[in-house]
Amino acid sequence: MKAFIVESYGKDGLRAADVPEPSVGRRDVLVQVRAASINPLDKMVRNGEFKQLLKYKRPFILGHDVSGVVSEVGADVRAFKVGDEVYARPRDLRIGTFAESIAIDEDDVALKPQSLSFDQAAAVPLVALAAWQTLVDVADVKPGQKVLIHAGAGGLGSTVIQVAKHLGAYVATTAHTKDVEKVRALGADEVIDYTKQDFSEVLTGYDLALDSLGGPNLEKSLTVLRRGGLAISVVGPPDPSFAAQVGQPLLAPVMALLSRKIRKQAKKQGVRYSFFFMKANGAQLNQLATLYDNGTLRPMLDRTFPFDQTLEAMTYVEQGRANGKIVVTR
Repeated sequence: MKAFIVESYGKDGLRAADVPEPSVGRRDVLVQVRAASINPLDKMVRNGEFKQLLKYKRPFILGHDVSGVVSEVGADVRAFKVGDEVYARPRDLRIGTFAESIAIDEDDVALKPQSLSFDQAAAVPLVALAAWQTLVDVADVKPGQKVLIHAGAGGLGSTVIQVAKHLGAYVATTAHTKDVEKVRALGADEVIDYTKQDFSEVLTGYDLALDSLGGPNLEKSLTVLRRGGLAISVVGPPDPSFAAQVGQPLLAPVMALLSRKIRKQAKKQGVRYSFFFMKANGAQLNQLATLYDNGTLRPMLDRTFPFDQTLEAMTYVEQGRANGKIVVTR
């Protein structure tokens, strides 16, 4: 079958190739891929940014989001049957959605929201799971709490805004001038146009800040939090708990060193810092499907590319041109 594989780490390490069809384990669901979306995580994995923690054996197929049709099920699978329309974010070390088909553990799969097309559904799993897990599992956001979401017009930010509003939070977000109305339409209560204002000079007393930019932006996010507030970053630096999450506890001291500066700054200001790396979870995707089907959430797509232009789609995302999710279709 045709796929896009990481042969070597780096910007030019991804290429098209013919590879064997996936083998189907007893708990696996074989999915014929209809669509897959591009995520910043794809670039990070391709570049080897997590190679000490996520030990992929090269060459491996890239891609973290998928929607498609079940074509085969393993002997122990009971929740799915051939012909089911599904969506998923396969677990780490079993990614590979930039391909004609992929075998996924049934625990990572959910029935596709009926109201969404395959293109729309492929744009959802990673960002929806990240939004749910950061806001519910990690931060335990309650109604009335104040949440700052950076880059609200992006694929992740636009989803987090919607989930935060569903949970009853007061939401502030940063956005470019051209996207101010877009994020307001998503439900943001307060919008900071970062071309005109510095959010850290405007906002104060927030319970949670979700950072997807890193560096100085993360450091400034600490200053808008109330005492005891939490800053979560999806781009790092990783903290010791991440080493445990990916099954590499011996690397915890390395993670502690990498995040020492930001954790020290957080402690000095009486706030907390956490690095977040989402986990595959089909049960949560089932919950989220209900929210998409009842109109509480809606996917935010920028454009689609045909499957054979996956490299061009990656470039489009890396150039910062995307205003929403980018999807490749078959």
